[in-house]
Parts: sequence; structure tokens; C-alpha cells
Amino acid sequence: MKRQLLHFEFDRGLQTLEIMVAATAPERMQGLLRRPPLRPDQAMLLRSCRLIHTIGMTYPLDLVYLRKDGTVLKVTPALPARRIDGHWHAHSVLEMAAGAAAYYGIAVGRHLPLASMTAAAAGVFDER
Repeated sequence: MKRQLLHFEFDRGLQTLEIMVAATAPERMQGLLRRPPLRPDQAMLLRSCRLIHTIGMTYPLDLVYLRKDGTVLKVTPALPARRIDGHWHAHSVLEMAAGAAAYYGIAVGRHLPLASMTAAAAGVFDER
């Protein structure tokens, strides 16, 4: 699984997130299962994804649903274990540690510069 750094500037100035990019079906299916909890400066991007479940998870997650251009459509804070959540118009989902989305000022209508990630993550916003 590829790891990329995302640099963006919101309420707290310049921020950096380490993002694991789950681009293939097996990577998306495993997601964060059997992984240690995310640190506040880490996230997982699931491309071509509209629906998330937390079955088998042991900790809550913030979920950020994104359009193809990186615009935030929905933020679900601290989704607990054994739940399902989604947004039918989302192209990708950014999973973050509970509370991280609010900390970074990520809200509906904001833009995350995911399309500017390096060539190693190219395809994050390709057509389906």
C-alpha cells in the first residue's frame, strides 16, 4: 500500500497528513482492519468508495467523503464500531482518527488537494 504526504492549509496553518492509499479492491477490503489505531496525523484514503463499515474495528473513526475533485461532501465524526455509513455521491473516503477532522478544520465544502498528490498515488481521482 502506497503512503503519501498531503500538505494543506486550513484553520491551523500548514498541515501535513501521512496518507495510506487503498487503491485496489483487496486493499480497500482490508482497510484499517488488523492495523493499529491511526495517529492524528495519519489517514487512509479509499478511492472509488462510497460506503464504509466499522465491523471488526476496535476504535472510532472520522470519515470524510470526497467528490472527485477533493471537495468534502460529508464528514461523519467518531463513527463507532459495528456501524455502516456512506454518501452516494462520494468518489473517495478519507478515514481519520476520531476528532482529527475537526482538529484540522475539515468541513463540508472545503477542498483537500488530493489531486495534487505525487505520481505514486496517481489515479486516486481517475474515472471509475
